[in-house]
Amino acid sequence: MIEQFVEALEDGPGSAGRATLYTGARGAGKTVMLNAVEAQARQLGWLVVSETASPGFVERIARQHLPKLLAELDPGAVKRRISGITGPLSSGAVTWATEDTYAPDSSLRDRIQRLTDLLAGNETGLLITLDEIHRDQIGELRELATTVQHAFREEPNLAFVGAGLTSAVSDVVNDNVLTFLRRAERHALGSVGKEGVRRAIQELTEASGRRIDPEALEIMVEGTRGYPFLIQLVGAQTWRLHPKIGSISTADAVEGVARALRRLGALVYEPALKDASTIDKSFLLAMAKDDGPSRMADVQRRLDVDVNYASQYRLRLIAAELIEPVRHGYVDFALPYLREYLRDHADAGI
Repeated sequence: MIEQFVEALEDGPGSAGRATLYTGARGAGKTVMLNAVEAQARQLGWLVVSETASPGFVERIARQHLPKLLAELDPGAVKRRISGITGPLSSGAVTWATEDTYAPDSSLRDRIQRLTDLLAGNETGLLITLDEIHRDQIGELRELATTVQHAFREEPNLAFVGAGLTSAVSDVVNDNVLTFLRRAERHALGSVGKEGVRRAIQELTEASGRRIDPEALEIMVEGTRGYPFLIQLVGAQTWRLHPKIGSISTADAVEGVARALRRLGALVYEPALKDASTIDKSFLLAMAKDDGPSRMADVQRRLDVDVNYASQYRLRLIAAELIEPVRHGYVDFALPYLREYLRDHADAGI
């Protein structure tokens, strides 16, 4: 996927991959992908503006990131003027004020255009990345998308990469104004196969000058359940146990997995459940009673609600990417170990 984006940068303006979206569940590696494409763009000499879709992100791009880059590239972007003189000229002090020639009236579009014009002479460009795309910021998303879409028509060296939960991105791109994002290349990030996990852990361990016992490696592989965030977390927690010992043991692997799962709760599950309603949580706890996929009829019975009521919350939790349909009439948890976490924290009211 990263190679495809690099090819799009190298292919020049008009390449479809210059507008790309990465989607997936929490911990699927979306932010890691953004970091990777930013690094690749910088290696090609591109400038990067990296933002998160929290309130005010358009203002930050227009008033902070772009003026800073323009000041570095354009000698006329920032002017200095004398703002005051104290004392005689021979012994007094002169104070200076700086003025951004693009503020306050220059628009986001003007600044992007000016910056890409300056970069065109070096055959490089500007990459804007936006993490955690969500409909809560639809107004600002429309403003940014409209600006980028207009700029794309002029075929400058400009690229845009965004990331967000699958449901959140789908909700956004279906907006009538955001047709630009609808045409972006979309890549869904999911679980990693066992062989991929095995290779990643082993190669990283050996590259750092340590060995890993075969049994320890399998314990770590199984412990991740192919979840990208856990691959990193299990590796880090296991490594820290005895960093000066040349080989990672089975005992280290068992303890590393246990520590990673404890960290997983605070880093992934608590934020994911923060916005869940009391009924949402009751639905999840009803599912947690099963050792595998839950039959909707059983969940409905445990909650003592009718079919329509249960279906409504089923849809809410699917949209939140906490559960997923697995076959007709059955749902399962979308995040690994969420069942175990809910069981462990049921008495605490999660």
